[in-house]
Amino acid sequence: MRLYPCDRYPLPLPAGHRFPLAKYALLRQRLEAEAADGARLQFIQPHAATPDELLRVHCRDYIGRVLAGRLTAAEVRRIGFPWSPELVERSLRSTGAAVDAAAAAITDGVAASLAGGTHHAGSNWGEGFCLFNDTAVAARELQDRGLVERVLILDCDVHQGNGTAEIFSTDPTVFTMSIHGGRNFPLRKFPSSLDVPLADGTGDADYLRLLGPAVAESFDRGQPDLVLYIAGADPYAGDRLGRLRLSQAGLLERDRLVFRATAAAGVPLAIVCGGGYCQDLEMVAAIHAATMLEASRLLWRPATTAGN
Repeated sequence: MRLYPCDRYPLPLPAGHRFPLAKYALLRQRLEAEAADGARLQFIQPHAATPDELLRVHCRDYIGRVLAGRLTAAEVRRIGFPWSPELVERSLRSTGAAVDAAAAAITDGVAASLAGGTHHAGSNWGEGFCLFNDTAVAARELQDRGLVERVLILDCDVHQGNGTAEIFSTDPTVFTMSIHGGRNFPLRKFPSSLDVPLADGTGDADYLRLLGPAVAESFDRGQPDLVLYIAGADPYAGDRLGRLRLSQAGLLERDRLVFRATAAAGVPLAIVCGGGYCQDLEMVAAIHAATMLEASRLLWRPATTAGN
């Protein structure tokens, strides 16, 4: 299974910043250990998303101001990161990783970015640690290459995918589903094709009871050629920003539900990480790693990658 890590691209942050940057290296290290023990995992550095790829989703003026460091102070606050050339490079690589994973999934059945899930970035804004919307760029890029016609974005991050919803609000070829904390960030939620808002404190049983029909409806209405899955670790009970109460086992069952539905539909799936803000970053990395390993077990078609 092809994996696209981004942790080797540094991101200077102020001391005490709450973004869990270290989780990405921990995730890669866990998966490298699994590969050393025999897991069929291939680590590939992603390309940097190009201006043309970004323009499929984002406004030219916004892209130009991000790349040149001409964001306003208000925009920088909304994004949550201080601007730096390193931030731009990492964001381009993270977006490129989603594109690369989506393209790899077409031939392999499944692939993953070990970053991303930047679903708060809209067509002309960044927000909530998101500069560019990686799954939106991946969807449009693969459509432009003629590889797919219809895309389903299944967003299981604990926060609603407002940017993704805004970008595709008038596009019937991309179906967006978001299951999220109804009272959680963002305050302003653009309507997705299908939204499943959850009460604070929702646990495994209620979450899975609601997710199953939502996934089935998404496949039925979206009729996708490709699924992009935001597998957030932040619904976990110990997450500082999540406000839900899913267990590790519940999150893995969430993944299996998505993977089985994808397998039943016979379409490829690309995974991006999404959020994860538990104080114990080893736990966050373990949740993400379990997602990747289960995807490899259930969806990867090794015959198609022989000789790589």
